[in-house]
Amino acid sequence: MKSIFPILIFWVIIHPAYSQKQVKYWHLNETGGISRTIGKGETFHDHIEMSGKFISAVIRYGVHPDGSFRLSRELVWPMLRTIPNDTHASLIRTHNLDPVSLVCINGWGVRNELVKEIQLEGMVTVNSLLDNDIALERTLFPSTDKPIFCEKYVITNHRNKDIVLDIPEIRNSIKTLAEQGVNGTYIIETNSFRNGSFLLKPGEKHEFYLVFSARQLNEQTNIPDLDQEFDLRLAFLKSIKQHLVLETPDPVLNQMFYFAKIRAAESIFHTAGGPLHGPGGLRYYAAIWANDQAEYINPLFPYLGYGYGNVSAINAFRHFARFMNPDYKPIPSSIIAEGLDVWNGAGDRGDAAMIAYGASRFALSFGNKEVAKELWPLIEWTLEYCRRQINEQGVVHSDTDELEGRFPSGDANLVTSVLYYDALISAGYLGADIGIPSKNVKSYKNQAKVLRKNIENFFGNQVMGYETYRYFEGNDVLRSWICIPLTVGIFDRKNGTIDALFSPELWTADGLATQSGDKTFWDRATLYGLRGVFAAGETEKGLNYLKYYSERRLLGEHVPYAVEAFPEGNQRHLSAESGLYCRIFTEGLFGIRPVSLQSFELSPKLPAEWDEMSLKNVHGYGQVYDILVKREQEKLRIRVTAGEKIILEKLVGLSQSVEVDFQN
Repeated sequence: MKSIFPILIFWVIIHPAYSQKQVKYWHLNETGGISRTIGKGETFHDHIEMSGKFISAVIRYGVHPDGSFRLSRELVWPMLRTIPNDTHASLIRTHNLDPVSLVCINGWGVRNELVKEIQLEGMVTVNSLLDNDIALERTLFPSTDKPIFCEKYVITNHRNKDIVLDIPEIRNSIKTLAEQGVNGTYIIETNSFRNGSFLLKPGEKHEFYLVFSARQLNEQTNIPDLDQEFDLRLAFLKSIKQHLVLETPDPVLNQMFYFAKIRAAESIFHTAGGPLHGPGGLRYYAAIWANDQAEYINPLFPYLGYGYGNVSAINAFRHFARFMNPDYKPIPSSIIAEGLDVWNGAGDRGDAAMIAYGASRFALSFGNKEVAKELWPLIEWTLEYCRRQINEQGVVHSDTDELEGRFPSGDANLVTSVLYYDALISAGYLGADIGIPSKNVKSYKNQAKVLRKNIENFFGNQVMGYETYRYFEGNDVLRSWICIPLTVGIFDRKNGTIDALFSPELWTADGLATQSGDKTFWDRATLYGLRGVFAAGETEKGLNYLKYYSERRLLGEHVPYAVEAFPEGNQRHLSAESGLYCRIFTEGLFGIRPVSLQSFELSPKLPAEWDEMSLKNVHGYGQVYDILVKREQEKLRIRVTAGEKIILEKLVGLSQSVEVDFQN
């Protein structure tokens, strides 16, 4: 007992969910974004990714020791393909130009800059003072629908006398080597606009732009109305903000949810193969993956109210459907190069299970019978593929999992079988709704029952003292993906699993470690884990860890989105992970589970410290609706409305589920 007691005290002190002592560098601001106020002598650096339909940008920014702004832009043009035309073959260039260093005030170059505040809300806005009394506002943003990256500079005279402001003309052009481009030479240009000399009276301001663009050699330069580009980015952000609105008593969760919607929705590229949602991270563009797109993000899009997202999801499933074959050879893990090629370097990762899971959930939530019928052959094929991979123990064989051999996964891993199980459940719901023969629907349901038993028999195990799951046969250390059964309603081992997830063996300062004893973490596992904990009804415990995670990602050192992994990728802001954050709320806290094209099961988990929570302007099932969950003594009042129409209003027990049916 004496040896255990110090360990317990140490755990309580350092464990993030108990200590809550992480440093918050950022704060919520009044405009709906987050801000960082820069103190005297403060330095830092960070990176953020932003995207439009024809460009993506990783902005590396911060403050130098002298108080000046540090900025480097890694710009990506996904549809300007380079050779070899593989997964990573987007035209990418780094730009370090600082136009402010070329500005003159009364004939003198800017002598000093002091950054006062940085704001983030789908754009990077930097407020500084030049030479102590000239205000400078930089705003960096990608074009919504053109291959340009824009920087808006606003200089305001706060002196009590006139100044003469000289803005340099910047014209820079680079021609790439023809042999390095799929379409030959590309032209990369940097141009300033509204340059010249200007007399500014006290209180007057001048705006100018710096624009980075790229094009094919035979294309004409086409710089649009830049003020309109700024307005279009604002309009996109406003639209995202107004749809699928989370309202809880916790402003950090509300804000993180809004930011997650931005990153999840903006990373869709208008390729020759149609709109393709790309992960990003300077590597993954004009391509789709069975996990990131089919499994993670596509099931969210129907709820988001972003039409282009739904189009991209349908397009992704159409691309995967191209590779169905009568011999049931594996569908590629990734379709790359604007749909012209594939990547399958890790073998069968359980990709068919990922696609079946995502396509069936998307089809149900989208609520369009014609789309559902179109996707059905893909769902049917991927389910049959998985059935043919069932091994002697009754679970699904695959070569690897979505980590592609970075960590052991055996010949049959937990994730693949669980995704297949949920896909069978969804297929049963969907098939019944679109006229599939009842014997087929019944077969899916029966297969799911058998598979659930086999998952328990094969994967259920005691690992490191916890009654949970081994990830594969022979696995004897805890893995983060033991959370996956909780997300699909398998709660047989929920107590041991949740204890293991939040134990010192797995939980770290950055969420779940991939494997006990290893420093590697992937946010996707943490996001699945949090969703599963809420789904399992461990609301108070889940809320504690969700708050911690959200504060760290939104207000900590590296902000403002969910990240991919560390050490690999240095916590890149890949886009689909942000979709997984949103699904913690839609599927975990609110417990939305589609059961037909016009209905869903709702199993809300209202935390004890909240009196109510709501999702407003929710899309899906062919409707736009609001969900309100409100505490009334020891019960919950659930109210679902579509416009003025009350779809459902019911007083239920704290753990009770209801079915929301828009046909009634």
